[in-house]
Amino acid sequence: MVDVHFFAAARDAAGCTHTSLTNTDVPATLGDLLRYLSTTFTGTTGAGTSMAEVLERCSFLLDGKTSTAESSLSGVSRVDVLPPFAGG
Repeated sequence: MVDVHFFAAARDAAGCTHTSLTNTDVPATLGDLLRYLSTTFTGTTGAGTSMAEVLERCSFLLDGKTSTAESSLSGVSRVDVLPPFAGG
């Protein structure tokens, strides 16, 4: 199982603080997960920004380690979705 935790604008667009994927639903890479999240969470932030737009600006941690879209999700139990904070 992989738990995906949303922060700030990602939380607003998702409409929740986290979601969980069972082992059979976990995509192969972070990039695959981002495509899944973009199509699954269709809400927007208070400013009207879609999840897909938010994800384009985010950083991601896989079990606490910085990652890229090519990073494998094999063996990962937590993904943190971190939009820029305080204008950064």
